[in-house]
Amino acid sequence: MKKHIFLTLVAVFTLSCTNTQKQEPVQSQIGFEVAEDGTKIPLYAGALSTVELWEKYIKAHNDRDLDAIREMNAENFKAYGPNGEIIDGTDAHIEFLATWFEAANPVWKSNYFIANEFTNQKDKLRKWVTSGHDVSMSVEDETIEVGQVHDALILDGKIQMFYVYEIAKASSEEE
Repeated sequence: MKKHIFLTLVAVFTLSCTNTQKQEPVQSQIGFEVAEDGTKIPLYAGALSTVELWEKYIKAHNDRDLDAIREMNAENFKAYGPNGEIIDGTDAHIEFLATWFEAANPVWKSNYFIANEFTNQKDKLRKWVTSGHDVSMSVEDETIEVGQVHDALILDGKIQMFYVYEIAKASSEEE
């Protein structure tokens, strides 16, 4: 009898182990992208690897490491600055940064990073990082403080494109 109970338990255990159903991970929708035609496309939490890349990119800017920045840019890189600048290509980006670093000595202090992704209507996966930073610059012996928000498109582990939005920070007297 003990042998029969033991064999039954082994059979039940074996069947329960082999009969488990695989569950697909459930993506967490965090909002939506609005397509040009007004269609709402689900926006999901993204991979933290994109945040790590963007964090390294910001550090390279603080370190004035133009070679690292060049290496992280995608082949068809493009950037849109807060004052209407359009920087087309890595060479133009490096030239812009070298001049700006010399003139204003900007320093970024990061506040947050958010990874998100969606598949557009052309079935292309788009991975974005949105980040917020306090930026200090020295212009004509005066320190200027701004807040910046960046939206960066990451493609195949490279920075494809980003937008910079900027606002002057209130002085401590106004806070």
